Amino acid sequence: MYCALRRPAILQHRLLVSVLLPSQRPARTIKTTEQNTGRHEQGKHRKLGLTVALTGVFGLLAYKQTLSNDDQHKAGNNNRWPHWPTVCAKTNPLSSTPKRSQRKDFNFIADAVEISAPAVVYLEIRDRQHVDFFTREPMTVSTGSGFIVESDGLILTNAHVVVSKPHTMVTVKLTDGRTFPGYVEHVDPASDLATVRVRCNNLPTLKLGHSADLRTGEWVVALGSPLALNNTVTAGVISTTQRPSQELGLRGKDINYIQTDAAITFGNSGGPLVNLDGEAIGINSMKVTSGISFAIPIDHAKEFLRKINEAPTGTERRSPSDVPTYRRYIGITMLSLTPEILGELQQRNHKFPPIVRGGVLVWKVIQGSPAYSGGLQPGDIITHINGKEIKNSSDVYELLLEQDKKLSISIYRGQQLTTVHVFPEDTTA
Repeated sequence: MYCALRRPAILQHRLLVSVLLPSQRPARTIKTTEQNTGRHEQGKHRKLGLTVALTGVFGLLAYKQTLSNDDQHKAGNNNRWPHWPTVCAKTNPLSSTPKRSQRKDFNFIADAVEISAPAVVYLEIRDRQHVDFFTREPMTVSTGSGFIVESDGLILTNAHVVVSKPHTMVTVKLTDGRTFPGYVEHVDPASDLATVRVRCNNLPTLKLGHSADLRTGEWVVALGSPLALNNTVTAGVISTTQRPSQELGLRGKDINYIQTDAAITFGNSGGPLVNLDGEAIGINSMKVTSGISFAIPIDHAKEFLRKINEAPTGTERRSPSDVPTYRRYIGITMLSLTPEILGELQQRNHKFPPIVRGGVLVWKVIQGSPAYSGGLQPGDIITHINGKEIKNSSDVYELLLEQDKKLSISIYRGQQLTTVHVFPEDTTA
């Protein structure tokens, strides 16, 4: 009997194992007793069983030898024979454990917002001397943001948000939809900070961080209500940790602002600038252009709050009508165009007029103000007023002290030079 064993993947290897079985002689019919016949059959079965057993043993030995020779042949002829891909299915004992979502691991902005957003509020400033024609409600002249620093209803915001126009009232809207009248308690025009109080307890608060150890390039998140869109979030990095107010041409301020490329626009003013731990590290204050925005450091605001707490009860409390204002009012917030600011504007905005070498940038216009009625718009660059060259914001304030009833203001809007006429209001009337 011949048994040929071969391996399917290696055709060139074949081992023939030969096992000789007893020859089959022609059977003779022998009449004998029944006992002899049984013995003869048992002998035949024993021989056949032994033959099969030996065949299996030799076959197993030959197969193992073939595997050994095949491995040696592969090791010596790697360049001669092709490598056949091996597929191995292995059961992972941890496969039953669900994979952790990457949204949980890498959405660090969302984590910071989840912590800080509940304490951010929307501020609406209305003029009590003018009412809406349809609703008969006081007309909205400005919007802003703030954030709760004490659970009994103390809100921190910018001074220019709540006292930007005389005879106004403040309405505060929380993130849960509740609305309260706001009462301006403390105002510091020099630092552009103010506090507003609502009569409500157990409110969520925002933890105040530290601005002294901020690093350039650090991630920050700006929260607020730009263009009256509540609960808006933008993110960016810190461009500069200390930008002196003198470089911005801001009058009467001694603050080193935080510069960031996080989008801050109208309505964001007064809202928090938070770090990735969900801590307030600044108060959004102004936007110059896309990618250039400024915030008041939170350490400066902490000092403002400390002075409030140390002051005797009933002192330093001012209503909007009691806040010292300029004798004449046009209703704009402006920024002096220093050489540094001009350089950044020219790099970031290809529509910036190249002929401009100075002036002031209008970055906010109060709705319903003389400037609004005269046609001034955010982004306008004032170069001359009544023929006098304007180099910084101080020049504008000096002209407002004069008694001219009409101001002819030369502006660049984009790259087009035009003139608008503004009639200032007397805020003491």
